[in-house]
Amino acid sequence: MTSRRSRPALGVLIYFTLASGLAAYFVFAAVQGDFGIFRRAEILGEQHQLDAELAVLEKDVSRFENLTRRLSDEFLDIDLLDQQARDVLGYIRSDEIVVR
Repeated sequence: MTSRRSRPALGVLIYFTLASGLAAYFVFAAVQGDFGIFRRAEILGEQHQLDAELAVLEKDVSRFENLTRRLSDEFLDIDLLDQQARDVLGYIRSDEIVVR
């Protein structure tokens, strides 16, 4: 009696090679791709940075809105007007001493 050992068919080997290659490609794309895990982490970091920048800009806008309102026709802040005239136009009062 002779025993015959059967080898796996070549088609099965090709099938598993293609299937594992395709699976490896999709795993790589899920981690490294344009919509992968690493890109999501970059986007979240950028979002936190932009949120902080937005908070600073909103603070500046509210400050400028306040200054604009204080110099408007309806509400005139004399101290702010005096400060702006001194800073922008270089005005001084006659009883002041300027040290440079």
